Order: sequence, then structure tokens, then C-alpha cells
Amino acid sequence: MRHLNTVFHDVLKRVPWPAFEKLVEEHGSDDQARGFTTRQHFLAMLFGQLSGATSIRDLTTTMESQSSRLYHSGAKTPKRSTLADANRTRSPEVFSKLFEIMLAGQGRGLRRKIGEAVRLIDSTSLRLAGAGAQWAHFSTHACGAKAHVVFDPDAELPVYHEVSAANVNDITAAKDMPIEAGATYVFDLGYYDYGWWAELDAAGCRIVTRFKKNTPLVDVRSCAKVPEDSNILSDSIGFLPERQAGNRRNPMGEPVREIVVRLSCGKPMRLLTNDLDSPAQEIADLYKRRWDIELFFRLMKQTLRITKFLGRSENAVRIQIAVALIAYLLLSALRKHCDVETSHLQLVRLVRANLMHRKAATRLNVDRPKPPIDTRQLALDFNHA
Repeated sequence: MRHLNTVFHDVLKRVPWPAFEKLVEEHGSDDQARGFTTRQHFLAMLFGQLSGATSIRDLTTTMESQSSRLYHSGAKTPKRSTLADANRTRSPEVFSKLFEIMLAGQGRGLRRKIGEAVRLIDSTSLRLAGAGAQWAHFSTHACGAKAHVVFDPDAELPVYHEVSAANVNDITAAKDMPIEAGATYVFDLGYYDYGWWAELDAAGCRIVTRFKKNTPLVDVRSCAKVPEDSNILSDSIGFLPERQAGNRRNPMGEPVREIVVRLSCGKPMRLLTNDLDSPAQEIADLYKRRWDIELFFRLMKQTLRITKFLGRSENAVRIQIAVALIAYLLLSALRKHCDVETSHLQLVRLVRANLMHRKAATRLNVDRPKPPIDTRQLALDFNHA
């Protein structure tokens, strides 16, 4: 019988190990390893993400029970104190850079023409509590972090991420994000900044967001006739106010477009875009795609358990988020090669249930359930016997 590796071992084949070792050498990540190398650290954290571990004790206990099979994957069970120390002291740069390298590898076949790329921007809050979380204080009795993400809804992949304390404004983090010239950026009110919009506009990017209730449109003129049978209430072009809060001059001097959409609840919503030519329904549909990044955040929190951190220090949180995103990339790559089409959520459940079983990772759901027993035929056979 042909030998089969475990599902975990099979998933690890998709990690670019030469690039990983190069990153370890460049950042000197193993200089003070004391026997617990960066590779072993990464394997332990990745095993924790794929197995759904909710604590260091949970992770080490599970790994210890599978030590004989983990040995063939190059992983070994660390002591709880060793893993805790590594999470606290080891730089997260190796893990973050590995995510970027793997993302570039997955994106090679996803190149699109300028203007076709859509980027959804948002952040999600991560609650922290206990010793070590002081770096993320945002009120007297609470600590928390934020994961800022740029998401590609067509590829279903995060293309950028950053971690900050929860009291960092979304727009502050957005100003450090790289801008892709010609892309479409869709975001909500947390990124309401005329100066940043002007930078996107200067790079040839299309902006789709919402107006604040108190933001007027100046020198308004009707843009196009609105179809009677659509949810578009009005479509007009105008200019943003010349001054911002604090009497600052508005650098966004180009005309913008206001599209008023009727929501399913009957309330109107004012959308803003610098695209003066595309159909109003296309702009409305683009803003509706923001739901994709919310689904991504829910998937990360519910299935890859980034709400349960194995350490509360800044390094530990950054490492775990980077490894969780790497796990997402690995599962996305695996999903493309599965023999049977499956959703991401189903694949996560299958991998978790079969993680240390000896079977091909691409054939997790090939086994079909047996057909139901025909009880009438069974009774006839029994009576005949």
C-alpha cells in the first residue's frame, strides 16, 4: 500500500521553505533560539491555527498526543514556557514577510488590467485582557488591538495587513497603506479624509464611499436620468466644501458624484465617488461588495480563532495574526486543488477533523456516504432466509 503523509504534512508542502530560511537568516531570528528555532515556532503556531487551539496548554497537549506523526513534519512539541517566551521576544517580521511572499506567489495568475482591481478597506477589533496587554490600552479598564486589512474580493485574498492598538484611527493606518494606481478603493466612514482621497484621486484610483450626513455638495447639477424601476433615487455631480474641520483647505478640489440609493429598509443612503462616467448601479453594487470583507473577518475569527490569542504582548498578537493569514493562504491554495468543490468554511472543518490523519489533503471529502439501507428489501431477505 502506498505511504500517505498526514494532512498537516501535505499542507506544509505549500510553504516556500527556501524563502522562509532566507528570511530567518536576514532577520537573525535564530541567533538566540536556544534550541527552539523559528521554523519550529512557525510549525507550532500553524498547527495551533489549523487545529483550532485556544490556549498554549491546549496547543501543547494536542501536539504531545500526536508527537510521533508530527516528527515526520519536522515539528516538535515545545514546552509551554518556551512557546510563551518565543511569542513574546521573537520578532514578527519573518512571519509577516513570509505572508507577503506567499501572497505574491498566489497572485501571479490573478493579474488584471489597470482599473479592474477592487480593494476593500476595513478594520476589525480584537479584544485583549490580562498581563502583557498594556501596549494596547484604549481606556481605563480595557485593552484591544485592531487588524487593518486591504481585501481583494475577486481573488478572495487579503493583500495587505497591519496591526495596531485599538485607539489608532482607521484613517491613520490607511495613510501608511501602499496605493495601487488605477485600482478601485471601497471603504466606509472610518476613512473620511479629504487629503487621503486627494492622494487616491491623484494616483488615478476610483473611490467609492459614503457621505457623512452633515457634508453638503456644492454647485450641484444633475448627472443622468434615473431609471424609474431601480433603487437609485438621484444621481448628481458637485464639489465638496472648500474647508474642512479646523478651517483647513480642502485638497480634494475635483468634482465628485453623489448617488442616493434606497436601502432595503426604505432609508436613503448617499454614496460618494470620483467616477463621473460609470452607471450609477455599478457604483452602488461596488459599495455593496464591502460585505465581502466583513465575511472575511467573520471567517478569520470563527474558524481560525484569532479572537483567542496565545499571548497578549504586541509581538505575540502580531505573530499570531500573521500566521493566521498564512493559514488562510494555504487553505485557499489547497481549496483550488481539491478533487471536489467545497467552501472555505467546509475546508477548514475538514482539515481540522483530519489534520493528523494519513490521507491526501486534496481528497479530504472524496469519501461519499453510503446509500441509505432499503429496510423493505432487508426484511424480505430476512424472511426468505
